[in-house]
Amino acid sequence: MSSQNPEPKRIYQVWPAKNKFYCGGRLVFGPDASSLLLTTCMIGGPAITFCIRMAYLISHRHPFFHSLTLIGAILLTFMAFTFLFLTSSRDPGIIPRNKQVPEAEIPNVITQSTEWVTNKLGNVKLPRTKDVMVNGFTVKVKFCDTCQLYRPPRAFHCSICNNCVQRFDHHCPWVGQCIALRNYPFFVCFLSCSTLLCIYVFVFSWVSMLKVHGEFYAVLADDLILGVLGLYCFVSVWFVGGLTVFHFYLICTNQTTCENFRYHYDKKENPYRKGILENFKELFFARIPPPLINFRDWAPEEEDDVEVGSIASELGRTFGPKDPKMSSGKSDSEARER
Repeated sequence: MSSQNPEPKRIYQVWPAKNKFYCGGRLVFGPDASSLLLTTCMIGGPAITFCIRMAYLISHRHPFFHSLTLIGAILLTFMAFTFLFLTSSRDPGIIPRNKQVPEAEIPNVITQSTEWVTNKLGNVKLPRTKDVMVNGFTVKVKFCDTCQLYRPPRAFHCSICNNCVQRFDHHCPWVGQCIALRNYPFFVCFLSCSTLLCIYVFVFSWVSMLKVHGEFYAVLADDLILGVLGLYCFVSVWFVGGLTVFHFYLICTNQTTCENFRYHYDKKENPYRKGILENFKELFFARIPPPLINFRDWAPEEEDDVEVGSIASELGRTFGPKDPKMSSGKSDSEARER
């Protein structure tokens, strides 16, 4: 006998995007979270091998090695895995979607956009883009047909996760998650720890071989394990270290990877740049905002009401012109948001 009242479900159980949820919706992963296994092996395998080799040399009372060498490797490995987990398992800044365009999204004025879209109900036509003010600059925000909203400045719709995400940087296949507003600091720390771990293992692998075996030409023949570790870390540090340097450049200029490739702010005014110190302070010392969606909340009873939530009013209050003169005036430069 079927029940008239179906068992209630939580939002994460009916969320229409491609995310994977664990621990009752407390952990939010991307659809390609299985790539974490490869990343874990690529970091953990060499690190554990190095630690075992160092423990062997320390146990044989070699005068050049000390337990601090082993502790340093263990600490860097632990930090790399911690930041990897924090990056991949948290909501990166997913924006609630609408089942239809709210009235607050319907513009009352004609914008400069010449391209129009029709919402899902087909009874309202909206401009593809509209203008908002950010730090005195006019920024164009784009309408998302999937999420039925105008994306906030710096937001982007990730085609892999099928979500609009706040301050979207990129979707990283190595961590299986979008890198965005709420996990970008952890991602930068993960890259930094991984780079330091590669350098650490590379330096101590080659130093240990030279000190123990004495002759450089006999190193690989006498200690193949450390030779392979040194070569592996030498190759890896160019990739991981290059990413670390690139992201520190993005932090200094207050750009995202998406903005750097699309808008080339190095050739025109960046409305988000605040100076190097303020940019670092904003990223590493500012409070991470809470998620816009509590995936553990109970979903509405009607299936059609699953896609709920709008940030239209918040967008207007936050980025809308506070001075009537500002809304009619032209800014010094214009940045495009897609």
